[in-house]
Amino acid sequence: MTSIGYARVSTVQQDYGIQEQALRDAGCTIIRGEKISGKSRDGRTELATVLEFLRPGDELVVQRLDRLGRDTRDVLNVVFEIEQKGATLRVLNPAISTGGIEGKIMMTVLGLVAEMERNFLRERQAAGIAKAKVAGAYKGRKPKVGAATVKALLAEGLGATEIGKMYGISRQAVYLKTKET
Repeated sequence: MTSIGYARVSTVQQDYGIQEQALRDAGCTIIRGEKISGKSRDGRTELATVLEFLRPGDELVVQRLDRLGRDTRDVLNVVFEIEQKGATLRVLNPAISTGGIEGKIMMTVLGLVAEMERNFLRERQAAGIAKAKVAGAYKGRKPKVGAATVKALLAEGLGATEIGKMYGISRQAVYLKTKET
């Protein structure tokens, strides 16, 4: 049996060193990590590599269940893939494993709790933004380019696609800038 660790943080500014150490302490001989959001599996190449590498009897180890994903369905799909390969999932905190029926039930419950917590966070964030907007403290993200600049570039003969590439915005955003006053 091989214990394979998987560590994930959501942004490049974050560090998964603490997760790696916990996985090493848990007996993982292989540890893969990545810095990417857990909202979906898109772009999570290290997770895909780990899932492909799993063999019967292996164990995938994560520090917390939310390292696999933020959506209950996605987490359960990962667990299903692991089980289809004859492997198991072990979560260090809280200590649960899919090696038994109790662990499978706990995974489902914890996945639901994690998703509920994420929804509460989104609701609190939206409420905070709405309150800040009313107070005039929230203006949103600064635009990458102003309407005057876009209009001037269009007047010089540049196309919307070129302008979009110059400033890292879509053609649609260029056209919307032309409607701003």
